[in-house]
Amino acid sequence: MLRSMYSGISGLKNFQTKLDVIGNNIANVNTYGFKKSRTIFKDLYSQTVAGASGPNATGTRGGVNPKQVGLGSQLAAIDTIHGAGSTQFTGNTLDLAIEGDGYFRVQDGATAADALYTRAGNFYLVENPDDATQAIIVDGDGRFLLDSADAKITVPLNATSLSIGQTGVVNYVVDGELEGTQVIALAKFNNPGGLEKAGGNLFKVSANSGAASVGEPLGDGGHGAIKSGSLEMSNVDLSEEFTEMIVAQRGFQANTRIITTSDEILQELVNLKR
Repeated sequence: MLRSMYSGISGLKNFQTKLDVIGNNIANVNTYGFKKSRTIFKDLYSQTVAGASGPNATGTRGGVNPKQVGLGSQLAAIDTIHGAGSTQFTGNTLDLAIEGDGYFRVQDGATAADALYTRAGNFYLVENPDDATQAIIVDGDGRFLLDSADAKITVPLNATSLSIGQTGVVNYVVDGELEGTQVIALAKFNNPGGLEKAGGNLFKVSANSGAASVGEPLGDGGHGAIKSGSLEMSNVDLSEEFTEMIVAQRGFQANTRIITTSDEILQELVNLKR
């Protein structure tokens, strides 16, 4: 009786976490480069009333299965699903989407070793603080987009016809001459699911993601292609999220009923003395 009450409490906590995750997914349905999460449950340990026994030595009686009472559920994992979202055409040269594997690298400190990773490719040109004759490509928070040599990507202020190819080469025209040798680098991971969300559409390396494998788009490392003029949308599926929300709501209600029923039985026991 009390076991059922505590099982119900564990279910309430888990379904509340599931609803929190679903709510965050729905809130970011229009966030560029967002990767949805899912909640996985597992059962708690079980109380063994009687253990299993095998057949007797004479073969006149078979074995007996164990008798166990489960004690509720617990959170097994909150996975990040790194599947690609749909691509939205914008026509803006500095809006970049990755077709295939990889993440953009943006510098979040003094060196490229402090890089963070993102699939949100909305970038901008701002004046280079180190050289007033140049502009640099940054994300919405001013972090530098890095090339294959771990350097900021610079563009002369007098450049025209800026373009970015599928292989990540940043081209521009200066005084009628086509220039540009810098290549936008992409990073891959052995276990993308191990990346840690850092907020702002960014991920950072964790102990379980593995080190970043940096390479050029469409290179030998299996990195994807860059599509200029497009952005990757969130991979949240609203129909799936609303279905999961209904299941979580019903699970929450069922667990409250377990607690209510256990409480009523306890009340009956208290009233036995009257």
